[in-house]
Amino acid sequence: MGKDDPLKVLRERKKAWERTTLKESLKALPERKKAFTTTSFIPVERLYTPLDLPSFDPDRDLAMPGEYPFTRGIHPTMYRRRLWTMRMFAGYGSAEDTNARFKYLIAHGETGLSVAFDMPTLYGYDTSDAEAEGEFGTCGVAVSSLRDMELLFRGIDVGTISTSMTINSPAAVLWAMYLVNAENRKIPWTKLRGTIQNDILKEYQAQKEWIFPPEPSMRLVVDTFEFGVKKVPQWNTISISGYHIREAGATAAQELAFTLRNGIEYVKWGLERGLGIDEFAPRLSFFFNSHNDLFEEIAKYRAARRIWAREMRETFGARNPRSWWLRFHTQTAGVSLTKQQPLNNIVRTTVQALAAVLGGTQSLHTNSYDEAYQVPHEDAARIALRTQQILAYESGVANTIDPLGGSYFLEWLTDYMEDEAYRYFDRIDALGGVVPAIRKGFFQQEIANSAYRYQKEVDDRERTIVGVNDYVEADEAEKVEPLRVTKESFNRQIARLRAIRKARNARKWERALAALRTAAEGTENLMPRIVDAVRAEATLGEICDTLREVFGTWEEPLLY
Repeated sequence: MGKDDPLKVLRERKKAWERTTLKESLKALPERKKAFTTTSFIPVERLYTPLDLPSFDPDRDLAMPGEYPFTRGIHPTMYRRRLWTMRMFAGYGSAEDTNARFKYLIAHGETGLSVAFDMPTLYGYDTSDAEAEGEFGTCGVAVSSLRDMELLFRGIDVGTISTSMTINSPAAVLWAMYLVNAENRKIPWTKLRGTIQNDILKEYQAQKEWIFPPEPSMRLVVDTFEFGVKKVPQWNTISISGYHIREAGATAAQELAFTLRNGIEYVKWGLERGLGIDEFAPRLSFFFNSHNDLFEEIAKYRAARRIWAREMRETFGARNPRSWWLRFHTQTAGVSLTKQQPLNNIVRTTVQALAAVLGGTQSLHTNSYDEAYQVPHEDAARIALRTQQILAYESGVANTIDPLGGSYFLEWLTDYMEDEAYRYFDRIDALGGVVPAIRKGFFQQEIANSAYRYQKEVDDRERTIVGVNDYVEADEAEKVEPLRVTKESFNRQIARLRAIRKARNARKWERALAALRTAAEGTENLMPRIVDAVRAEATLGEICDTLREVFGTWEEPLLY
């Protein structure tokens, strides 16, 4: 027997098992349904064995933690050295309102800040603009001026805490406000740590919060890369985001493929600017969703690390191992939360957070159970933070590295995710790259098709959503205390903007915006001009309006 092919022996044993033990079991008790799939429609077989991994090479495909291709994690000791950053996404109302929430979360154990901005801010408008009417502070904090940024971080040491800002089209402007705030507090930019999301490609593909056309938007992104390398070396100038792609309805494989292909596109634009790959690649970061299917999500993260390491080293010739690292933040799936029976969302969030940790995330936000219909209430946000702390300190999952590595099912699923990503890369490249594919509506259509398929399965009760299409009870939403943005906060914000415009040096303000307009008409890096405009107390809306005049705005193609 020792001379026999082990796979041949296993194949025969499996067939014998199917003829006897399995057959007898199915006769007595049939399986629950004819077919099992992941959340993303991937068929799941009854059993996985080495037969499903015929070309699996542990040295090549797994390696050791902290070693290329980083399937098992980018750090040799992972959470045994340091736990992931517990970074709760927060923002509502005015800067003062959100500053109080930040301090509350820090007092309860949060280890990094994450700023949610309201809709006008995301679109580059001031609270006082006509386009902003009725949207103040309802889905995030309103930041229209440097004064707002100062109040947002009042009493918080930005020189020691890491700050993430979920801002995209106007990311360069909000980052400039953060930098000038630190400058005014005598904190060197070299000490600042954090991330601006700044991922404009996924806006065109999924989230739809753009301002300018793709080409000038990409110019702004690369301007931040170049400026960050020279001036703010510890800052991640982009968080390449699959989160919103997944929230829009993409499958896990589409999230993986579109996110990494966007990352490759940013690298290409950086190289075309003349930046060296090892200058800016170490500061590229990623942001992934964590949905309900535990194994699918873990496989996605492992495949992402492997693909990115290969592309950075083999395709782009990066030599610094930090350039090969895929460092990522994870947020649990907002789209999975239900208004019905909202306390069930605590369980969903726990499963999703567990997947992120087992998948090796560097940073994590856990959604609050009431987020299906409002900005989180204080108590709900605390429970979400406690979920992370219980996983970190009580569950044991942070005690060893990649504890599920070597599972036949997980390794098969990791390979499947990797293969699917490369198939999408080929399709995108055949369309001419990411920007041409956006203009042709490719990403938008793929995501829409997947969203439709998922919702149809829910509507047809082929997929169970507890409390929504099965195990239904009376709606529990009315039991949750609502969080409301006050009229006083809005009035305070408007008064602050009026005071800023009245008191600032009008001549300095005019010169700064004129210099920004001239620079935008040319080819120079816009970050220094944006910083100067912030120093001159130009507001977010005024700076973005100046750029709108030069770049124009964007409308996406219609899909039929």
